Amino acid sequence: MYNRLMIIIIDYGMGNVRSVQKGFEKVGFQAQVSRDPAAIHQASGLVLPGVVAFKDCMRLLDEYKLIAPIIAHINAEKPFLGICLGLQVLFSESEEFGLQKGLDILKGRVVRFPGPLKVPHMGWNSISIKKPAPLLSPIEDESYLYFVHSYYVIPEDENIIAATTQYGLEFTSMIWHHNIFATQFHPEKSQSIGLSMLRRFGELTA
Repeated sequence: MYNRLMIIIIDYGMGNVRSVQKGFEKVGFQAQVSRDPAAIHQASGLVLPGVVAFKDCMRLLDEYKLIAPIIAHINAEKPFLGICLGLQVLFSESEEFGLQKGLDILKGRVVRFPGPLKVPHMGWNSISIKKPAPLLSPIEDESYLYFVHSYYVIPEDENIIAATTQYGLEFTSMIWHHNIFATQFHPEKSQSIGLSMLRRFGELTA
């Protein structure tokens, strides 16, 4: 039996689920790793991490019948956190390994950093805060967080952009839209600043 107030971290077979779970544990929140649609349905907060290819992520979410529960959770206006690829698959499509369809929850596309930029964009970089998303309180503008990615999102609606980052160009590094929070950086790998974001997300699920 799952606690209905539990944070669920979606396990679709590939991803850094344990490090995200440990991050929540460090800030005092219980988080269950699961691919059980019933658990996702009962969750008070849902987290979708990801470090694999866009196409593989969508295939596995479909294979484990997780797409409908994710959409239902978001439509129920319960807190959702996407991390790295978990941000990208929220959008309509990606150009990674040919055109791939995403969850289409948010309109926009995912594109590769242009040459001659070195990819992946990996390591610490700063964010420029564009609007005061709850997870960013009380994080200061130009704080540094940890990134590992070769693709970035271009939202159709710029109003959902919570933060941007410079890497040869200005790209979206965080979005906030109602109950949806998603980051291109890895909060669980970003030391105290990233952990404070996980704490804020946990507080929103209480």
